[in-house]
Amino acid sequence: MGKRIGLLGGTFDPVHIGHLRSALEVADTLGLQELRLIPNARPPHRDTPQVSAQERLAMVQCAVAGIAPLVVDDRELKRDKPSYTIDTLEQTRAELAADDQLFLLLGWDAFCALPTWHRWEELLQHCHILVLQRPDADSEPPDALRNLLAARSVSDPQALTGPSGNIAFVWQTPLAVSATQIRQLLASGKSVRFLVPDAVLAYIDAHGLYRASN
Repeated sequence: MGKRIGLLGGTFDPVHIGHLRSALEVADTLGLQELRLIPNARPPHRDTPQVSAQERLAMVQCAVAGIAPLVVDDRELKRDKPSYTIDTLEQTRAELAADDQLFLLLGWDAFCALPTWHRWEELLQHCHILVLQRPDADSEPPDALRNLLAARSVSDPQALTGPSGNIAFVWQTPLAVSATQIRQLLASGKSVRFLVPDAVLAYIDAHGLYRASN
């Protein structure tokens, strides 16, 4: 039996308890040996992050320190081009054994946007996709994904077999926390205690991040 490794990418601007709780729930549900949080350098589909890549990386490192199986993967910050997920998957897969399972974690909105991603049809050649579905998500997937779901969807995420190739939905505890909300609170001088880990809050305070003067 190979290793089971999850990948969760994002701008993490800043990383918050919603990211971390989702990651831990999935790691526990699927028995992952490792769940790698991957900060994006230049996300193709998002606005430029408000703070530097190195600051966002440092906050994620603070957030997961000593919390197995969460680890940080900084490979996308080392690339001098946009952070395409297919590149990360190809590179990661090349480092793994043939029978290792690789799981790409995506929120519902990101999953619905897959047809706009670079070489999106090739993603399942390298990984299984886990869609983090909140009970309040009631939108329909776009037509381009319907056939893919019909052919590749597995009802039980724990029943995913083989190194790659399928899609499963993982129900998540809804946490109404967003990086946008956190940035707005900080910009207006309000507290974000308990919305981010204490170590991340300490880093934000020490470096004066997201304040109105930035």
